[in-house]
Amino acid sequence: MTLCDAGPLVALIDVNDVSHARCRATLPSLSQPLLTTWPCLTEAMYLLHRAGGYPAQETLWQFFSRGVLQLHVIADEERVRMQSLMKQYRDTPMDLADASLVATAETRGLRRVFTVDSDFYVYRIGGAHPFDVLP
Repeated sequence: MTLCDAGPLVALIDVNDVSHARCRATLPSLSQPLLTTWPCLTEAMYLLHRAGGYPAQETLWQFFSRGVLQLHVIADEERVRMQSLMKQYRDTPMDLADASLVATAETRGLRRVFTVDSDFYVYRIGGAHPFDVLP
């Protein structure tokens, strides 16, 4: 399973996004469903509304029904870890969506992340292991 950040979700849908072609080309090589979190979904919905209104948001909703995307519900211990991560990486700075993906990676034992965010080259899983960043 591959973690999925907000950026690729937007890029897959918004043909005007600078990462559209790269993300579309990468998607078939990823095992599905992709796994995302509420903070990432919220960020993607906001950006898609700005890019294409409700039709773009509806396309993202369809990712769930088509089995492309699955939602990880954050547990209390992950929320606590997210706060700790945001403090640790405050100079980067780390946003809530990124913290949710790092915490999810730690609890689910995942290393692959589909993102256009270069900060994932800095973040470490469990403070030690780098992410396998795609595309």
